Amino acid sequence: MVPHLITALTGPINELEQRILDSMPAIERWFRLEWMEHTPPFYSSVDIRNAGFKLAPVDTNLYPGGWNNLTPEMLPLAVQAAMAAIEKICPEAKNLLVIPENHTRNTFYLSNVAQLKRIFHMAGLNVRIGSIDPEIKQPTTVDLPTGEQITLEPVIRSRRRLGLKDFDPCTILLNNDLSAGAPGILEDLHEQYLLPPLHAGWSVRRKSRHFQAYEEVSKRFGKLLGIDPWLINPLYAKCGEVNFAEGSGLDCLTSNVDALLTKVRRKYKEYGINEKPFVVVKADNGTYGMGIMTVRDVKDLEVLNRKTKNKMSIIKDGQPVSDVIIQEGVLTNERMNEAVAEPVVYMMDRYVVGGFYRIHAERGVDENLNAPGASFVPLAFAESSHLPQPGQKPGASAPNRFYMYGVIGRLAMLAASYELEATDPDAEIYD
Repeated sequence: MVPHLITALTGPINELEQRILDSMPAIERWFRLEWMEHTPPFYSSVDIRNAGFKLAPVDTNLYPGGWNNLTPEMLPLAVQAAMAAIEKICPEAKNLLVIPENHTRNTFYLSNVAQLKRIFHMAGLNVRIGSIDPEIKQPTTVDLPTGEQITLEPVIRSRRRLGLKDFDPCTILLNNDLSAGAPGILEDLHEQYLLPPLHAGWSVRRKSRHFQAYEEVSKRFGKLLGIDPWLINPLYAKCGEVNFAEGSGLDCLTSNVDALLTKVRRKYKEYGINEKPFVVVKADNGTYGMGIMTVRDVKDLEVLNRKTKNKMSIIKDGQPVSDVIIQEGVLTNERMNEAVAEPVVYMMDRYVVGGFYRIHAERGVDENLNAPGASFVPLAFAESSHLPQPGQKPGASAPNRFYMYGVIGRLAMLAASYELEATDPDAEIYD
């Protein structure tokens, strides 16, 4: 099913879509050459916002949950991509251990783990779920909303390897974003592939570093297409040492918000855009839509209430916030049944394998949709992501739109590969 979207499609996005479709052979060759030089993240998901005048990624997740929101029609693409990814890393792979997040009681999250298990089982691997949660001391079976069951088993660390009772995997897939830091049990593994690597976790990763890499990618891609990179790139700034609870470091935040709003106003004026600019302040690390606020006017920062300060002070696993990224806000002009919607693109290895619309009936066009109350509608990627239809008018064809989303998603994935190379602790050996 192609979602019926009431999309405010104004000129620039139509022109961008047309430019992308016309340049398809050049784009695919460009990506091909990039992947000869750079290794894509094992899997990723990218949140995209379509403002009608601008289309940009606003978040890139290297430990994506939500695989359960992909439809059965999308699974063959995911299975093929999983086969390609495993073949590159460990061609003789037989056993795969999946390590989920520690909050084991969230059955919707565990449905995502069950979907990952299904994908890799269909790719020809024996798959089991191993928990590093200290509360899991024996095999624990959980009933899922789908009617399925999933069994979590306590991981066992031998001197150099990680596994389960009577199960020795050559590959370990993390679906745990390590917000609280990398536990020692995952370090110094011998002849086992840990995917993604530990330095992809939020204890090391920074959104500002990712968007710095994305800025570089967007400039090079903009040059390829002959477009202003701003049309696909959210401007950003960052601040370190902000303490919302104590109110310290807010001068840095105020000056950076002011400067960024000024830059965005300038771009809006250049393009004749009548919308009110805004920025989004986020914790520079972390996920789950925590530690995020929308700022429409620098004066808003003078009157932060206690609730907002508390919300901004702590993210997942109780980690305190000290560094923030200030990101140009990108409106979402996509709708489903009058509710605000944004596309999320899922990738494995270098392939787009599916996606969905995140929808939130109670949020505005300039607000974060990754919040309680969100729902999900699948994108019709399965039959269309690599089969755009040149010759059709922009905006008329879902495959054309989804191809464009897939291009932006892959640009963010490429930025993530640059980012991981820059933070790889072993890379210094080769410098």
